[in-house]
Amino acid sequence: MTYRNPPTTPRKSATFDDYTLSEIRRAAATGIYDIRGAGAKRKLPHFDDLLVLGASISRYPLEGYRERCDTSVVLGSRHAKKPIELKIPITIAGMSFGSLSGPAKEALGRGATLSGTSTTTGDGGMTEEERGHSKMLVYQYLPSRYGMNPRDLRRADAIEIVVGQGAKPGGGGMLLGQKISDRVAEMRTLPKGIDQRSASRHPDWTGPDDLEIKILELREITDWEKPIYVKVGGARPYYDTALAVKSGADVVVIDGMQGGTAATQEVFIENVGQPTLACIRPAVQALQDLGMHRKVQLIISGGIRNGADVAKALALGVDAVSIGTAALVALGDNDPRWEADYNELGTTAGAYDDWHEGRDPAGITTQDPELMKRLDPIAAGRRLANYLKVMTLEAQTIARACGKNSLHNLEPEDLVALTIEAAAMAGVPLAGTNWIPGKNGF
Repeated sequence: MTYRNPPTTPRKSATFDDYTLSEIRRAAATGIYDIRGAGAKRKLPHFDDLLVLGASISRYPLEGYRERCDTSVVLGSRHAKKPIELKIPITIAGMSFGSLSGPAKEALGRGATLSGTSTTTGDGGMTEEERGHSKMLVYQYLPSRYGMNPRDLRRADAIEIVVGQGAKPGGGGMLLGQKISDRVAEMRTLPKGIDQRSASRHPDWTGPDDLEIKILELREITDWEKPIYVKVGGARPYYDTALAVKSGADVVVIDGMQGGTAATQEVFIENVGQPTLACIRPAVQALQDLGMHRKVQLIISGGIRNGADVAKALALGVDAVSIGTAALVALGDNDPRWEADYNELGTTAGAYDDWHEGRDPAGITTQDPELMKRLDPIAAGRRLANYLKVMTLEAQTIARACGKNSLHNLEPEDLVALTIEAAAMAGVPLAGTNWIPGKNGF
């Protein structure tokens, strides 16, 4: 009788998982790197790793249906003659016309206006639909200068100088030829159908001293009326925040690596930058060290999904948050109703990220006239407004449970962390202890 060892159960590598193996095969077959949209998909420390401490005997909660909880915020009060006054501390991030369809940009403007907040242009200039349906519109001033003109700077309600994005700090943008329609080409002064690359840095400055000059130039163009934001990708938040303040910014926007992009290299999205959670406390510390916390407003973006994320971000010291990917989902991005169409593209609803190809079944990240007809900007704008309303109500519910009559009264003392990593990043105690990793050298 021959004795045989029992078979070993096959085990796949955690390092060489199925996705990694498929990417190696794709790279070997094509010789080109992968491009996609959206933000980092790897698991990162995030707001889910924090918990809010509601009131009990030592704290007194507010009654949710009778006692007010303020949600308003003013942005740009440092220098601007006309700061922006928002009803909610949730704004819509910059997403370009070109990357997004005209109906999608209109829907973002409609939803933001219904909610009493602002939306942002993105690369490629300002469309009439967007300006016409946005009560408060922030105009992005990017390295490419595509579509930039003094007239639109003056028509905007604020100007956001984009130094970087969370998905690609230090990297430029892409808009492939299939999305360069006649209208996009005209707005960007580009040939139709030709791939477009945006520069990774501004052409007329090399450092913070030049940024200060640029901010003064923009203030003069707009008669010192418009708030000036400076947006950076989450890489070195303490120093970038300090330099933006030194340069004269009214508002600092920091975008963590969960923040989306229209199209960039997969290797960039997943391996460059820092998680949103890791960016907040250093940026707040920089403002506090300069005596400018709450005088210069701080906006955080990158992976904000619900009212709990909003409440936790505000508790850590930010003044407002900004959403991009979540706003697109509210409009109808990756909706299961288009599952058959996603399957034809080799993907599934919830995983579609080939926004650069211009074949979006939902009609959002496309310039195809037939696909664009699928998105009703009025209905989509209402969906976005509903979503923003729910986020705000959720954040208010949490704030009232902590005994706060304003979202901006939330503070780090209201939070604990579930992991050592999150505790260290957020600067709050590990749950069940009074230990903040790294504080006082421990």
